Amino acid sequence: MRSHNSLRIAALGGGIALAVLAAEPASAQDWQAAHKGDWIVTGRITDIASGADDAITTAAGAGTGLHVDVGYDVMPTLGFTYFLTDNISVEAILGATQHEIRAQGGTTDVAVHETWVLPPVVTLQYRPAPEARVSPYVGAGLNYMLFFSGEDKNGFDVSLDDGVGYALQAGADIAVSGPWTVNLDVKKVWFNTDASINGGTLKSDVNLDPWVVSLGIGRKF
Repeated sequence: MRSHNSLRIAALGGGIALAVLAAEPASAQDWQAAHKGDWIVTGRITDIASGADDAITTAAGAGTGLHVDVGYDVMPTLGFTYFLTDNISVEAILGATQHEIRAQGGTTDVAVHETWVLPPVVTLQYRPAPEARVSPYVGAGLNYMLFFSGEDKNGFDVSLDDGVGYALQAGADIAVSGPWTVNLDVKKVWFNTDASINGGTLKSDVNLDPWVVSLGIGRKF
């Protein structure tokens, strides 16, 4: 279900991009390329989906037959990109998502916790063709996972550790007209958290490692 949702966003983005390129004449005057010192602010719809499937064990490390499942979420996010040079930019993304955590295994499938996550990501990007109508980029950087407003479920008590991870990124800004662009962006984030359940009676070393897939509209300033 998570992957299907990401694919729908990516397919929608591809359709918008093709429509833009088909509708707009490729003249040098109908859009404004970003240069050193410029900003692009992008509003996005973002799908964050974790593939976490880590074992839940006792405090002593014995297996329980259960594993962690983390639900996906689709939320609006904001991206702020500053051009250090014509080819090098730095981006920060802001947004919060909500995820349900379940314990699954055998005949067990129970919600144990629901939490909000603030996962700001900062990446340094390289743009090989900044003047092109379709301007791709790749990037790498760091993220911080901050869990807040957690709500325990079904009698469980769950604690999650905040921390730092790292990210890789690929995407493209597609010029529309004037300062406006369509943005397609994919990030892979690597992040590990220790989950303590019922005061440490149970625990899990959870590799969240989410895919972050976004479609948005940007404006150059």
